[in-house]
Amino acid sequence: MEVLDPEDVLKQNKGKVVDGIRIFPWAKPLKILRIFRTKFLSAKEVFEEIKKLKIVEKYLPDDSYAKSDEFMVDYIWNNNRDFILCGLQEYVEGEVLNPWDPISKSQLAGLFTPMKGHGSQMTSERQIHKFYKKVEHFIAGVKKMILKANYVPDFAGVENLLVTPTGNIKLVDINNISKVFLGPEIRLDDKGYPVCDKSIEAISMLEKKLLDPQRMKAVGVLEEKFHLSAMSKLVYR
Repeated sequence: MEVLDPEDVLKQNKGKVVDGIRIFPWAKPLKILRIFRTKFLSAKEVFEEIKKLKIVEKYLPDDSYAKSDEFMVDYIWNNNRDFILCGLQEYVEGEVLNPWDPISKSQLAGLFTPMKGHGSQMTSERQIHKFYKKVEHFIAGVKKMILKANYVPDFAGVENLLVTPTGNIKLVDINNISKVFLGPEIRLDDKGYPVCDKSIEAISMLEKKLLDPQRMKAVGVLEEKFHLSAMSKLVYR
């Protein structure tokens, strides 16, 4: 839910005149209001949920997730007192990074093109180079989080990861943080989705597609040579 400046909303709805032409500028959000869908039975459960967010802050690079300030809201519904957990999260501009989509260098350049003029003066080449480095640090942090804290954020959602105009990768959905289970049972979230397994799969796919593309290309050449060599040995036996 967007938190907007009332003056910006007025300009968006009624417009403003610039050089004799009326324009309707988009009201850019100041913050995003997040409401946790989880039903909490006690304040202790709320604090346990907030601890998960602190784990994200501990393991992921500081500029790779949307910052948020959490708070509890007390309310009365049908004469019953209850509460919900909310968060005021920074608004992040960017293009959606879907781990299941092809992510070649040219496709990354296509993601940066619509963001020209949104706070970055870098060329697409520099943005892509910076992006690869940011992804490397991001994935390293995610792996530490999985192995040391046994938690993983939701990377499976279509719009949960963004590419920013400054060449960064950013996690914007920090509501759904799952416990990692390594046993044979596949755990589901409250909607019945195997979010933990799919999130780990998404990170694995990003790692294969984005980490050090030149090195990955060299590895591919050596792999092809290996298979050709193995085939030739079989032919001449």
